[in-house]
Amino acid sequence: MERREDSRADVIPISQAPSAPHPGEPDPEVPRHPRAAGLGRVGVVLVSHSQRLAEAVAALAVGLTRTDDPAAVAATGGSLADGLGTSAVLVAAAARRVDQGHGVVVLADLGSAVGTVRALLTDADEHGLPFPVRLADAPFVEGAVAAVATASAGGDLAAVLDAAEEMYRQRKL
Repeated sequence: MERREDSRADVIPISQAPSAPHPGEPDPEVPRHPRAAGLGRVGVVLVSHSQRLAEAVAALAVGLTRTDDPAAVAATGGSLADGLGTSAVLVAAAARRVDQGHGVVVLADLGSAVGTVRALLTDADEHGLPFPVRLADAPFVEGAVAAVATASAGGDLAAVLDAAEEMYRQRKL
């Protein structure tokens, strides 16, 4: 494993990365429901420095959709050594898990998580990322709720990204 000069992210070639589940093997972390071919949705990946935080935000976002058929959401956080931080390996695996062929939107909590995702996107093919993957410039919690709700409603990649990013414009006062 190596570290990029401009990032503290773990970066390894896809050939050495933990792979996503094989086709036909469901991942217990990602809610999947039988859908007709071609009716997949945009997937959402939540990247935090803490796995517990990412999972809590994912649970909130899915819970607020109030549907029995939410879009695929993956929560990833922490480092490969089970500490605080972010891991490019874990983010790439999460993106592959939620990919249903309609794109993936990624939201990150803090600056270095954003840096990890940006480094991944720079070498997307090398890391085996699905296409397309977009990083949302959005607040983590509010953006996650908006992205998951829009993806669950069947919004396309642009709509999911716009919904998440619109949350920066929502004032609290």
